[in-house]
Amino acid sequence: MGLLGQKVYTFLRRCQISNFARFATTRAATMSDETLLYPAIEPFFSGHLKVSDLHSIYYEQCGNKDGLPIVFLHGGPGGGISPRDRRFFDPKAYHAVLFDQRGAGKSTPAHCLEENDTWSLVEDIEKLRKHLNIERWVVFGGSWGSTLALAYAEKHVDRVLGLVLRGIFTLRKAEIDWFYQKGASFMFPEAWEQYLEPIPVAERSDLLSAYHKRLIGENQTEQVRCAKAWSTWEMATSQLRTNPENLAKAAEDKWALAFARIESHYFVNEGFMRPNQIIEDAGIIADSGIPVSIVQGRYDVVCPATTAWDLFKKIPKAEFFIVDDCGHSAKEVGITEKLVAACDKYKSLKK
Repeated sequence: MGLLGQKVYTFLRRCQISNFARFATTRAATMSDETLLYPAIEPFFSGHLKVSDLHSIYYEQCGNKDGLPIVFLHGGPGGGISPRDRRFFDPKAYHAVLFDQRGAGKSTPAHCLEENDTWSLVEDIEKLRKHLNIERWVVFGGSWGSTLALAYAEKHVDRVLGLVLRGIFTLRKAEIDWFYQKGASFMFPEAWEQYLEPIPVAERSDLLSAYHKRLIGENQTEQVRCAKAWSTWEMATSQLRTNPENLAKAAEDKWALAFARIESHYFVNEGFMRPNQIIEDAGIIADSGIPVSIVQGRYDVVCPATTAWDLFKKIPKAEFFIVDDCGHSAKEVGITEKLVAACDKYKSLKK
């Protein structure tokens, strides 16, 4: 490339970057994720289901009792559900079921790690399905919710009508290391320094283990401090533009403890799965022929797009959307838009 070519390339590249920034700013200013969702709705039923001698999970049902069943799987693990989560689903068309996984939200006992693993959660989904006399349902999950949705579908594919997945996460070591040891740290150095602060320099070569040791320890003051630091790191990085509401949630003792304790418990145990299990077994989903929609933010630093791409290669007939001006969160306009559109499309599925 000659000097003139280099100048032209540089000029065009600057225009591309400038146009992207202008597009993202205009889109954020003129649209709101709130306007893309269905109106706020209250459950027509809520309660607890005892799933073991120790655990009871909180669940709620919204929308049309006779509609197409869909189950919402929250992130974290340990994140819990919120009233906003009900609004992805057309209340006239869907019988939406949402629940707090073991130890999260309103489920009891709070932030409990005993009898808390991926396969117990998979069976909790089945227990809830049977309890509600649902034959098959659409499964909707983002981030850790996508992991759980895929694990459930790979074990109970005959009970799944379709999958709507966002911010794909499969708990491979490289994914964990990227976010909790080295990788995302290069992009958010100021937030990373706050994340490092509770851990002595001598233990920083294995931050996951260092955090886990403190989060399950008996020093409650240190537990809370580490829980808030862990949760703040994730909340600070989960959107293209840091959302103050997310940071405020990370400052709440109860929420931060559930989120950080349960996440570190799952991550230090590699999700209670064999390495790369979710991706390797995705052929089960592909062979079933069920429709799958994958929605991924291009600038997702929590669950980078390479994982979504690896999944798509195993399920090549899936709808695959890279949203160019978004990060990880379902609260971002482009992500919300694609998720609602996918759910609207699946309304025509037969029970």
